[in-house]
Amino acid sequence: MKNLLLSVAALVLLVACGQPAEQAQESPKIQFYAMDCGHTTFQDVGMFADDGSMNGQPRELIVPCYLIRHPGGDLIWDTGLPEAIADLPGGLTPANFPAHFEVPVKLTAQLAQLNMTPADVEFLSFSHMHSDHTGNGNLFAASTWIVDTDERTRMFDAEHRSDPQDFNNYNLLENARTQLIEGDDDHDVFGDGTVTIIQAPGHTPGHAVLLVRLPNAGPVLLTGDMYHLSESRERRLVPTFNTDRAQTVASQAEVERIASETHARVVRQHVMEDFTSLPAFPAALN
Repeated sequence: MKNLLLSVAALVLLVACGQPAEQAQESPKIQFYAMDCGHTTFQDVGMFADDGSMNGQPRELIVPCYLIRHPGGDLIWDTGLPEAIADLPGGLTPANFPAHFEVPVKLTAQLAQLNMTPADVEFLSFSHMHSDHTGNGNLFAASTWIVDTDERTRMFDAEHRSDPQDFNNYNLLENARTQLIEGDDDHDVFGDGTVTIIQAPGHTPGHAVLLVRLPNAGPVLLTGDMYHLSESRERRLVPTFNTDRAQTVASQAEVERIASETHARVVRQHVMEDFTSLPAFPAALN
């Protein structure tokens, strides 16, 4: 009788907590952090629309980094502008690029708020190779780098080796532990469907987006440079400097299909309003 009463009490407790009695395991505890890894100010964002519709318009773009903490390890998605810019009074205005860069807080300082260092991060992946996404890549040379084969090839070709200012932000990854994503297949980072790298080429040869399925907040889709501006998604704008326009248009359609099917929260990574709608670091979305 005593054992029966204990069993009944346990069942009542499970029901009171809103958990089914037959549930043997809890959902993976995933934490999603959005970090401010820089700001880019343009006087003219015309380059982000090859139809000329954005010519002459100024805009400030956010440069984010994302940390996904999973029971199977930590993944950092995009590493932002080089954190050395934080040490430059007034930021940086490159001679060969029409924008001004600032880094309010170093990426390493933000990780420290979570009692982490780059060496604690098991997995690294970029949406693509551009310097505002790979600016701190070498900090994670001890991580396992997950990368599309075409993108890696482009990153280490002769043209990009000849540009030390950008190449030296990620050159140490050439000898890092690497998981190559072959062909057009998605990559399930932890093998449980919660964090998936999805191929979306066109901006660069191996551009990708990231789908994170959070147990409470639901799916979140990080779109890399699929949409730079707040207008880009609705108008399906294509930047003038994309490597393949037709691929870009096809990838935009695929991203929208995924967003519709999963009912995901779509984050246009450089759009300030999307970034500020996420919990302010060090708070997490989960």
